[in-house]
Amino acid sequence: MPTIRPISDLRNKAQAISQLCHSLGEPVFITKNGKEDLVVMSQAAYEREQDRLELYRKLAEAEEDVARGDRGITHREMMRRLKNA
Repeated sequence: MPTIRPISDLRNKAQAISQLCHSLGEPVFITKNGKEDLVVMSQAAYEREQDRLELYRKLAEAEEDVARGDRGITHREMMRRLKNA
């Protein structure tokens, strides 16, 4: 279940919000006047999200290659390239 806090907590309890972000490893959702406004997360959680997005980009690129007919290379060819590198 997501952690939701009012924007006043961000102002008045920034350290507690920081501790929540680090201990949960997940974003904390901040509301303003009862409506969604911000998402706060630790640097580690942000980097994990960026890594995940990069993985999705690479997977999409690979799927596009397959759709164009690219079959890649064989294991034997890959091993030959690695030995020659």
